Amino acid sequence: MPGFLLHVGATVLCAHTGQAQPTVPNPRVRVGGQPTVTQSAPYTVAGCIMQPPPAGNGPCVTAQWVTGALRVTSNGQPLLLQSSQAICAPTLTPLTIVVTQMRVRGT
Repeated sequence: MPGFLLHVGATVLCAHTGQAQPTVPNPRVRVGGQPTVTQSAPYTVAGCIMQPPPAGNGPCVTAQWVTGALRVTSNGQPLLLQSSQAICAPTLTPLTIVVTQMRVRGT
């Protein structure tokens, strides 16, 4: 699905409003002066309000992307798009891309 490329400065949240950040930016491709992110780069989540056991199965700690661009790659890895999807661990809930750059699109 087409969408805008995700970059390091994008606002990405877990389902419980925790802030997610990439662990490995991709400096080879930049948009708006900021590095993009490849699908293989895990994200860390901070500030998740999901309760730990026994009240819940949280908080979200990391997230891994399961979809990325089909036609736009860097170093052989798909870049992330605004439409990409990720799963948080240990809660198995999604990440939500709230804000990203709006100049460069990918498919």
